[in-house]
Amino acid sequence: MNQPAKEAQQHHGTEKIWSKDFLLIFLANFFIFMGFQMTLPTIPLFVEQLGGNDQLIGFVVGVFTFSALLVRPFVGRMLETKGRGIIYLTGLAIFVVSVGSFGFASGMALLFFMRIIQGVGWGFSTTASGTIATDLIPPRRRGEGMGFFGLSGNVALAMGPMLGLALAAAISFKQLFLISAALGLAAFLLASRITYKKVEKAEKDQEKRRWDIYEKTALQPSLLLLFITITFGGIASFLPLYSAQKGIAGIEWYFFIYAVTLMLSRSFAGQLYDKRGHGAVFLPGTFLIMIAMILLAWLPNSLVMFIAAGLYGFGFGSVQPALQAWAVQEAPMNRKGMANATFFSFFDLGVGVGAMAFGQIGHWLGYGSIYIASAVSVFVSILLYILMMKKPARA
Repeated sequence: MNQPAKEAQQHHGTEKIWSKDFLLIFLANFFIFMGFQMTLPTIPLFVEQLGGNDQLIGFVVGVFTFSALLVRPFVGRMLETKGRGIIYLTGLAIFVVSVGSFGFASGMALLFFMRIIQGVGWGFSTTASGTIATDLIPPRRRGEGMGFFGLSGNVALAMGPMLGLALAAAISFKQLFLISAALGLAAFLLASRITYKKVEKAEKDQEKRRWDIYEKTALQPSLLLLFITITFGGIASFLPLYSAQKGIAGIEWYFFIYAVTLMLSRSFAGQLYDKRGHGAVFLPGTFLIMIAMILLAWLPNSLVMFIAAGLYGFGFGSVQPALQAWAVQEAPMNRKGMANATFFSFFDLGVGVGAMAFGQIGHWLGYGSIYIASAVSVFVSILLYILMMKKPARA
């Protein structure tokens, strides 16, 4: 091994990911995602209890993501001008208040409004947390580090939906939402202990960027993500209702299996990305997601649902952190926040479009058609990726 390569390998070994601050952001992210994931499968049930139909369920889920989408570009800029800490803590506080208020909603209008407010808090907190994690991870280990950071949300996903559904069957929705808010408060307390990166002085050309709402270096991976997260809108909003309609038990285990396999894939996908690039991760991952959607469209029994959960978990767990690392790696240092904002804006747009569109599709054609449309969306993402990779070859 030549000397530069040897020194690089030794330097890689000394670049720690698990610092005190990284552990704090990991735990804070776990608690806020736990609070969120507990509401993910229960909000549709709550809407149904309030008298809402499939279309209203889609709108209640979708409006949350669209409000997050609208604030993310501004959050990305504020992260670079106001600082990480104030933005993150503000988002967490908004999340706590909005989720805690859900149980006091006696009609759809107030719930709809508070979902908008929750989306604002979610847009602030998740854009900030991804940027904070990026700050704390050594650049040479970014794919691996973002994979570890993603585990915080994935562990919550393994526990949150199951716990939320179990609590919804045992206690009132009001108590459930207050518990979710308390978890958000725990995230706030942990986040207050982090030492945040100081805001760098703006460059002379920064004034010209005042109204920027995206980071151009992040557009390609973000666009690919959009067509993948459309599938998530169909799962989060309608899979509990779809499985109940078919008389298939074990929806809580779907979310558990999905989360466990997602964690397993993240344990190696980040390192694979660092060593071989997104090409080694994206196509296999999206193929698994597409097969999972086809199985859900069929859905004859619980076993097929659990297999679909595993395939979706392996696929999404591989693709999402790789695309996020790709989105931030080419951005200038003072634009990492905007790159994360761009990435999560497309994430939100996909979920929101999926939830709203699938509300209509499910109402007109039945729930199974939602997952056929989802498979088509993933296939579009694969085609786009192939076109993107061919483009430089022609230049």
